[in-house]
Amino acid sequence: MDGMNVNSMNDVTTMEKRERIRLERIDGDRNRIEEASSLIVWFDTAGLSTPKDCEGMLERVINLDYTGAVLYPDNLAALAPVLPARMLKVFHVQQLADLERLRSLPQAGQEFIVASPDAQLLEKAAAMGFKTCYRAYVDDGASLHQSIQEGVHHAFLMIRFRDPTNIPLELVIASLQATHTVLIKEINSPTDVDDAIVTLGVMEVGAEGVMFSPRSHEALSEFVSRLGRLNCSLVKIDVATLVRSTPIGMGYRSCIDTSTLFSPTEGILVGSTSQGGLLCCPEVFFLPYMELRPFRVNAGAVHSYVYNFGNRTDYMSELRAGAPVMLVDRSGNARRASVGRMKTEVRPLRLIEAEFQTGERVNVIMQDDWHVRIFSDEAKPLNITELRPGDKVLGHVAKPGRHVGIKVDEHIIET
Repeated sequence: MDGMNVNSMNDVTTMEKRERIRLERIDGDRNRIEEASSLIVWFDTAGLSTPKDCEGMLERVINLDYTGAVLYPDNLAALAPVLPARMLKVFHVQQLADLERLRSLPQAGQEFIVASPDAQLLEKAAAMGFKTCYRAYVDDGASLHQSIQEGVHHAFLMIRFRDPTNIPLELVIASLQATHTVLIKEINSPTDVDDAIVTLGVMEVGAEGVMFSPRSHEALSEFVSRLGRLNCSLVKIDVATLVRSTPIGMGYRSCIDTSTLFSPTEGILVGSTSQGGLLCCPEVFFLPYMELRPFRVNAGAVHSYVYNFGNRTDYMSELRAGAPVMLVDRSGNARRASVGRMKTEVRPLRLIEAEFQTGERVNVIMQDDWHVRIFSDEAKPLNITELRPGDKVLGHVAKPGRHVGIKVDEHIIET
């Protein structure tokens, strides 16, 4: 550990970007599912000609929590190349010539989203293979309803509201909640940090994203700071009683190596069913025969569910470098981390099953080795080869029923 004190890990772990969701609603091809923040944050480059304009504002934005940028015909050539691959490139078109110009770029259809207030232009863009974003301005009831009616036909609906009230936004959120359209609110003022943050909490759901485009470093710093505080989340952690622990033979198991460091009470929730899982320990505790790996959880068999933000799960086998994972501590406080590497090998496996007071049973299959651990009810590491019926462990109960990792309301029995 290069002399690092495990007890000081809380000082070096930092909150990163908010939890992510897959944009499955935009691209059904699972081989090209893009990872994006459940809070989508775009930056409007209108008026910027080079990355250094506005005292290097864009240069700073691309290194922060922003997930996309809106480009224009007059700055496309200068700004598009500086955007990192993780950021969506959104191209605003006003006329057919703009669209033709974009189509002439190599692989443009894969890299750009076309945005416009012109529904006919967006129809042409969709026919060319582009994903589309309808930009709307709402200043009365008629324009509100028109924006919803048109917006549902596009991957994104970005709305700018004339009035400061959030009632129109609430109506849009309610109208789009059963659709595949991602809602983004465009913030009118480049200094109104309050509006950008409040937007995310309207009706306890909020818009899925904002376009907030500060032109001062002070406003940008305040926004990013307050955005970071939205990373906090809470997961219900309960005590369960061990009912079974038995070897089951050989199989593939994965270690999840993250790009952060775990504290001594944090772990990852892993289970074999969508009914819940157990809190698996990171390698932050002393082992006599190997160095500590404070970024790693020896997490379980490749079929397992890894519980994530937004009531979602990922199969262990689906996780890749850069994917988001949820770190949870003994009290249920959760923070986001990114996968740095998945390490999958054939190892002896052990089935561990536990029952909660409410009667639900969950199980996890992990590597059958003494150094692999789960948390006790006191957040102490329990070596899984020494587990006995009656031992108390920490875990999470979830309502069963998943489709591509998303909770669905259906009757399902998993064993």
